[in-house]
Amino acid sequence: MAEESSFVELIGRVRSGDEAAARELVKRYEPYIRRVVRAKLTDRRLRRQMDSVDICQSVLGNFFVRVALGQFDLSCPEQLVKLLATIARNRVVEEARKQHAAVRDIRRLDTGGLSDSRIDGGQDTPSQLVVARELLQKFRERLTEEEKRIADARAREQGWAEIGVQMGMTPDALRMRWTRTVDRLAHELGLVNTHG
Repeated sequence: MAEESSFVELIGRVRSGDEAAARELVKRYEPYIRRVVRAKLTDRRLRRQMDSVDICQSVLGNFFVRVALGQFDLSCPEQLVKLLATIARNRVVEEARKQHAAVRDIRRLDTGGLSDSRIDGGQDTPSQLVVARELLQKFRERLTEEEKRIADARAREQGWAEIGVQMGMTPDALRMRWTRTVDRLAHELGLVNTHG
């Protein structure tokens, strides 16, 4: 129970923009995301075109923006692991589709005798905080006034039922509307359209 309480506190701090909490979350979960990405990158030609670090940054950027906007209700680490794995797998699939498009079809690339080695480096990734902050700012700029009220209420950790009462909507209708709003903006900004 203490672990779940600590986890909920960490997510609340991340949602409120606490940089130390965001760093802690990255430290805890980035290795897991990279393992998921590597496991999904089974085609050696695809591995040469995509880097697990880049995909991991994209996954974390997507997550940080969406959690700051209050889209996710996470109460335990297992939920976060499942969500991050889903976002990561979907991101790899999306990137693979792009690479297999007619213009960039990686199957047409000559391997040129290169070995199947991967250059991952194992080095620390650049901070996702700056990217997430910029994305969040772009999201907020695109929100209507009513949508900003929803975002602000979620940032204050208000539940869907409470916000629904304030806005005259059922919690389910409000949550669905917010999910569509976040998905629309994520699409506009070129993020993966995944909401777990």
